[in-house]
Amino acid sequence: MNAWILEPALMARRGQWYRFLTSGFLHADWGHLLFNMFAFYSFSNVVLGALAGNFGQLPGLGWFMLLYLGGIILSDVPTYYRHRRDANYRSLGASGGVSAVVFASILLFPVAPGGGGIIIFPIPFPIQPFLFGFLYLFYSWYQGRRRGDNINHDAHFYGALFGVVLIVALLPATAPQFFMQVQQFVYSKF
Repeated sequence: MNAWILEPALMARRGQWYRFLTSGFLHADWGHLLFNMFAFYSFSNVVLGALAGNFGQLPGLGWFMLLYLGGIILSDVPTYYRHRRDANYRSLGASGGVSAVVFASILLFPVAPGGGGIIIFPIPFPIQPFLFGFLYLFYSWYQGRRRGDNINHDAHFYGALFGVVLIVALLPATAPQFFMQVQQFVYSKF
């Protein structure tokens, strides 16, 4: 744990940049691990399928690994800069990579089939993926500024942004398709 956790002050002093990646393989407890892996499992198949369908199996897998591992690494860069002088700050978990995969999925499929929505804990009713995405981004941004708990909300926020940016870079047609699907859904409801 001590050798791999994201500890910005220690990283700044010793140059232990590998912690950007290794901290993503540590979790606070079984609940933390299971929640991350359940979210990853729930959304990864559609993203991997889209990447493999557009680039082929092996290149698609390579892009998917970049999405996940890049999300883990890059989502912690703002955290590093924010806390590099804070000797007491430590962070762990794969949330940046998981957020990258979840938000890549939302960009690819912003409206649930049949218009009913998806169930995402802790929301007890179906919600459209695009609406969940906007709400979750706002919540993560707000909580990241507030710093009221022991969760690295910035990793969620920046991991999500990385997922969106990478998918748009790899599959540029996803951005206009996203807006078209959301617009059609909204017009169909009003």
